[in-house]
Amino acid sequence: VQLQASGGGLVQAGGSLRLSCAASGGTFSRYVMGWFRQTPGKEREFVASITWSNMRYYADSVKGRFTISRDNAKNTVYLQMNSLKPDDTAAYYCASRGSGESEYRSWGQGTLVTVSS
Repeated sequence: VQLQASGGGLVQAGGSLRLSCAASGGTFSRYVMGWFRQTPGKEREFVASITWSNMRYYADSVKGRFTISRDNAKNTVYLQMNSLKPDDTAAYYCASRGSGESEYRSWGQGTLVTVSS
């Protein structure tokens, strides 16, 4: 499956952004979709994931502020980010894995989110 992320940009602290990730070339509805983020010099970290049955999981650092959702008809997963903080500044990546797999196999290119104080 190919993934294309978009929606990053520059926002002030307290603001909102919505990231999108469009998938092609696979059976999107069967995949677990995830969002990860990475800043220079740090390891990539998990942000959120959503299963085919809409079970959602979040990192503690974003719980209550970010919402992951999916539209299977559009083969797209979203990450709504509210109450953004400067610490949320990172390149955000979407990824997919089969429901029975433990590792994400397909990755989109990063979309940069910059939160100014």
